[in-house]
Amino acid sequence: MLNADAQQVQSKGLKDYYKDYFPIGVAVSAFDLKNADERALIVSQFNSVTPENSMKMGPIHPKENLYNWKDADSIVAFAQAHGLKIRGHNLCWHENTPGWLFKDSASNLVTKEVLLARLKAHITTVVNRYKGKIYAWDVVNEAVADDSTQFLRNSLWYQICGEDFIAKAFEYAHQADPNAVLFYNDYNTERPEKRERVYRLLKKLVDAGVPINGVGLQAHWSIYEPTKNDLEATIKQFSSLGLKVQITELDVSIYPWEKNRRARRPGETDDYTPELAQKQEDQYAMLFDVFRKYRSMITGVTFWNISDKVTWLNTYPVAGRKNYPLLFDQNFQPKKAYWRVVKF
Repeated sequence: MLNADAQQVQSKGLKDYYKDYFPIGVAVSAFDLKNADERALIVSQFNSVTPENSMKMGPIHPKENLYNWKDADSIVAFAQAHGLKIRGHNLCWHENTPGWLFKDSASNLVTKEVLLARLKAHITTVVNRYKGKIYAWDVVNEAVADDSTQFLRNSLWYQICGEDFIAKAFEYAHQADPNAVLFYNDYNTERPEKRERVYRLLKKLVDAGVPINGVGLQAHWSIYEPTKNDLEATIKQFSSLGLKVQITELDVSIYPWEKNRRARRPGETDDYTPELAQKQEDQYAMLFDVFRKYRSMITGVTFWNISDKVTWLNTYPVAGRKNYPLLFDQNFQPKKAYWRVVKF
């Protein structure tokens, strides 16, 4: 026998509870769609999807004259068949780039002109393929430096093009699909010092008339951060520029945030204790209280992965350390945090 909560979750999903607020999305892979339980959970709970990795430049464009459309196409087809909105992710990033991108035939770095031409060709081809199907794109990902003494990340994009690649990426995407909603996407945006640098970049783009429409808060958060005050300050500051705000990659780790990959330490536990579950439940409740409060500024909330069964945080930053960052457990059942999120 299903209990009342389990029966209710089958007939009403996150998307239904939040239908008067904003779309509720989820990042998926083509592999996820092969599992009947996961397909059912996606359709019952969410009304938007983001391809987790298959539209990133490395997977979709491994060679200059070769595109791998299969996985991305399958996600788009699934979404369209079930009436789900689609966010494209992402068009320009310093990671997940193919080997050919920055080098010439002699393995020397290409010129700015060549790199921008390659970027334009890539963006034009990908955005055109899904024009009218994908309503929003993460155009530039993580261009602001982690180092608080620096402004922009010292990536090969920046080394070759300076900061011009950022505006150009938005211009190319807008030319390819004038109706698409275009986002800058980054993490740790709630930490005051990084928030200021992200705001500085966004203001420069807006003031220059660059066709940017929104900012994505990646929301790879934890039971320890962000605070309510920092989150509210971020939403209000970015919205003051006239930009839409979306929560683009939401999960709540049970561990403190770390950037650098490392090995699992001897004796390091990954038990999901009742205490950790309670802290996670409280954090999720706070986050969604804020999201609802700022519903006029927030136009979407997307979870990064479907359930605790498979999450990128099982391999990052500590390979082999189990994490439990989502609202559904390893058996696709709603956790207590789920009920805190939907009871308002």
